[in-house]
Amino acid sequence: MQLSTREFWTVLHGLGFGAIFLLAFAGGLAGLWSLRPELVTIEGIRERLGRLRWGTVVMAIMAWLTILSGTYIVYPWYRANVPTSPRSVLLADPTKKLWHTFGMEWKEHVGWLAGFLATAVAYIVIAYGPALVRKHNLRQAAITLFVLAFVAAGIAGLFGAFLNKLAPVQ
Repeated sequence: MQLSTREFWTVLHGLGFGAIFLLAFAGGLAGLWSLRPELVTIEGIRERLGRLRWGTVVMAIMAWLTILSGTYIVYPWYRANVPTSPRSVLLADPTKKLWHTFGMEWKEHVGWLAGFLATAVAYIVIAYGPALVRKHNLRQAAITLFVLAFVAAGIAGLFGAFLNKLAPVQ
């Protein structure tokens, strides 16, 4: 199997960076959820926080790599001003037009939230560290931001897979 340069970047964007972010979510969520006083010892807090710090930073980086590679590498090919571009193909077919007007607009705009929210979670974990065990409301806020980042990225990823199936970047 051979991939063109555009196909390679599309795969790296979605199945590489995006999938790593989405798959790592479960570990990060479990790490935040388990930082409860009744579940961890002082030694356990140190061990979990080290993993959680690295994990949330890597996840934020993966979110930004997904967003930036999509916005500045893959997206210009999608939106090229030629009749055969994926955007033109979708807009030309009334049965597929909604895929661009809603699906791609989500990816273009709402998908960026994943990076901002994942970065906010990484900041909270790094800045507050062990205090997250005692500060239930702050830990809950971080979990909420984390879930929202996952939802924004997950929906963007689904739209990306469907859009690429309907009108692939070639």
